[in-house]
Amino acid sequence: MREIRADDDVLTWAGAVSVEHGPRWSRAWRLPHDRIGLFPGGALRSRAAMPAGVRLVLGTDARRLAGFAAVQGVEVPLDVVVDGGGPGGAGSDGAGPGGAVVASVPVGPDGGFAMELPPGDKRVEVWLPQFGTFRLLSLAIDDGARVWPARGPSGPRLVTYGSSLTQCRQAASPTRTWPALVARGLGLDLTCLGFAGEAHLDPMVARVLRDLPADVVVACLGINVYGAGTFTERSLLPALLGFLSTVRDGHPGVPVLVVSPVASPRREDAVGPAGLTLAQVRDQVADAVGLLTAHGDPDLHLLDGRAVLGPEHAHLLADGLHPGPEGYAHMASVIVPVVRELLAGRGVGGAVVPSRS
Repeated sequence: MREIRADDDVLTWAGAVSVEHGPRWSRAWRLPHDRIGLFPGGALRSRAAMPAGVRLVLGTDARRLAGFAAVQGVEVPLDVVVDGGGPGGAGSDGAGPGGAVVASVPVGPDGGFAMELPPGDKRVEVWLPQFGTFRLLSLAIDDGARVWPARGPSGPRLVTYGSSLTQCRQAASPTRTWPALVARGLGLDLTCLGFAGEAHLDPMVARVLRDLPADVVVACLGINVYGAGTFTERSLLPALLGFLSTVRDGHPGVPVLVVSPVASPRREDAVGPAGLTLAQVRDQVADAVGLLTAHGDPDLHLLDGRAVLGPEHAHLLADGLHPGPEGYAHMASVIVPVVRELLAGRGVGGAVVPSRS
């Protein structure tokens, strides 16, 4: 087979904030790797090096695509998406405007993977694992097959931010995370800044969100703050206001959807390390949105997390906090129509979904 180096210009790394090219490998980063020293915390940096939502995009007429990667902790397959399709919803099969998922293929113990492709000229997206270390060594196509740079995604740009519930380790495959289902269901170009355990309203991460091209932003705020006790009752609201104001500075007029924590029955009234219950954290997220909209931001919107996953959906939480595959599909089914409405310009300020007491 014909080898394609990981740093070949024929490959587009869609969804990556930056790409690091080593002597024999390349890997996607979801923060600027050349300035990673400005993002303190080993856990945050390790999550940023995991390629959640990142796709290798190329054009080819090959019938077989294979590759090798250096992997560690990869527990989900690669998904292979071919060509485009018509408008559709976020179905459980992951299909939609972004093309058809033609295969989910495992990464072998040696880092090898291979997939069969349909005949003819086509645009191929290889969705990389949403969790674990993945350094691409090379791809390979059939001898005699052609390969060319394919256009990246051309739809409106969706940027998501959040915790493990946005990185979605427990999703069945990379195209079945809720950000991927929303993006593919609406024909959006996804950049996912979901960092498991690390959504702590970091000011430098807010600056990355500010500077990324975006037509809609979905920010899931609060659960890591509660779990780690990042902020007290005095400091949380100012931190939320500053984070959201920084994001807004780079995106005037762009709808920003803030999703407060989903229900977690054991945590609702349990006091966390900083003296706040999960219910209090959720209320402060709502207060931040309310204050900013009252002070002149009509494009900031609140989606109460209990409308995404409420107490009645406890069976979808595999461990009482993290959804399983069905839970992430359900999250997408709720978020898709809200994002569709925002993009259509029908959401005007305030709360898109009212908070439930």
